[in-house]
Amino acid sequence: MLYKTMTHRAILSVYDKSGLLPLARALLDHDWELVASGGTARALRSAGLPVTPVSEITGAPEMLGGRVKTLHPAVHAAILARDDDADLAELAANGITPIDLVVCNLYPFNQTVSRPGVTMVEAVEQIDIGGVTLLRAAAKNFARVTVLCDPADYQPTVDEFLAHGGLSLHTCQRLAFKAFAHTRDYDTAISAYLSSLDAADVDHLPSTLPLALTRVQTLRYGENPHQAAALYVQDPAAGPLGGRLLQGKALSYNNLLDLDAAWRAAAAFKQPAIVIVKHLSPCGIAVHPRTPAQAFPAALASDPLSAFGGVIAANRALDETFAAVLEEANLFVEAIVAPAFSPQALQWFAQHKKNCRLLTLSDVDLAAELAALRLELRAIRDGFLAQTADVGDPEGTQWRVVTERQPDAAQWEALRFAWTAVTHVKSNAIVLARENATVGIGGGLPSRVDAVRLAVAKAAVNAQGAVLASDAFFPFPDAIEVAAQAGVSAVIQSGGSIRDQAVIAAADKLGLAMVFTGVRHFRH
Repeated sequence: MLYKTMTHRAILSVYDKSGLLPLARALLDHDWELVASGGTARALRSAGLPVTPVSEITGAPEMLGGRVKTLHPAVHAAILARDDDADLAELAANGITPIDLVVCNLYPFNQTVSRPGVTMVEAVEQIDIGGVTLLRAAAKNFARVTVLCDPADYQPTVDEFLAHGGLSLHTCQRLAFKAFAHTRDYDTAISAYLSSLDAADVDHLPSTLPLALTRVQTLRYGENPHQAAALYVQDPAAGPLGGRLLQGKALSYNNLLDLDAAWRAAAAFKQPAIVIVKHLSPCGIAVHPRTPAQAFPAALASDPLSAFGGVIAANRALDETFAAVLEEANLFVEAIVAPAFSPQALQWFAQHKKNCRLLTLSDVDLAAELAALRLELRAIRDGFLAQTADVGDPEGTQWRVVTERQPDAAQWEALRFAWTAVTHVKSNAIVLARENATVGIGGGLPSRVDAVRLAVAKAAVNAQGAVLASDAFFPFPDAIEVAAQAGVSAVIQSGGSIRDQAVIAAADKLGLAMVFTGVRHFRH
């Protein structure tokens, strides 16, 4: 393998200074000259390392508050010069020394625009110009110049240089590809943000939808063993679902889908909540005023058979008390997601359920999660569908009682809970609930009355006195009749059917209270 030799001049201009000092010391130990700009030069000088400021080789000061530092022929000719006599002679004639190594990463645009309330002025200020130009110039000339944009590549590059006195063309080509991917993703993020500001055409949906996703995990297989699969994300530094896997085997394709569905449901509740999901469908949901551990038994009781081999989400940190109730339940769980796990809980899982995957979403702001306008994408043949996320009833929604019978206080509480829960069940979605827990769930069926029958069958005797939530209207009175026969006492639904009056009349005849929300919550 051919290893190219290098002169010994590097330019460093990094926002993320992870690994900067060890890299700089390794280069200095082997007689490299370091040229650096702005904050990078200050960081090197503060560590007592010799560095040549960019202004010294350009003969021009940094301008416009640091916006213009490296945009100069003394920098870019030194990077773009090819390894031939004509280019090198032209550099020499102009007193320019070649640059062989560019170490650069960019302003944190993505992190900036992801902050709630960020202004356009703040976002635009984080659009890097000089850094992108450095990366593109070095990557274009990878036959002579090495480019490093990821701190994870610093040590392997130093190791190869020390072992062979240079770097292979393959290494330089791979690093160049990574630099171009870095600038591509950066420009895509900027384009997506600016496009989102001009989203007046279809209810906050942008006119263009740039996507730049990085493969961060190759999965064992997809939904089935004969299907290939991988996880792609916008922020390669983040873990699965933006969290961190604390223990257990790598998350599978189905695990990721189920955990996402469970987390969305748990995050929708203000009280401590537990959601159990199996095959993308909740089979148990419960809240408790104090802790998720106290909500867990009720969530499990909703459908203990289906809960076996499912995943669990909690919207509060889980501690040893939760571990104790899980141990008592003797339930096999594939994975659990929560904002945090106490040290005692982690110790218990390591000793008793080491294969259970634990995913933490630390520093989660649940209110911000619901308030953020997020786009949901689904692939179809030759295209994508995009929609804003369903995070509950729109502001200003007015519920109304449409029956002669009014819900009592206990029924109102159960109806509010059931209406939030049913939003996360596959359509046609039916939830039976008592107090603050589901007792029967039916969904994913083409017939709404069959979904009611399934929920009633799951609830069994617990249907007596329960309330029922339906994600959309009842097209016929038959589902109301099935619910009343099982002992359901109150119903909440969207309304809007041409047969609403017949459904209301059936409810009145059967002595049920019924609430119309005016909002549908299909989940296909």
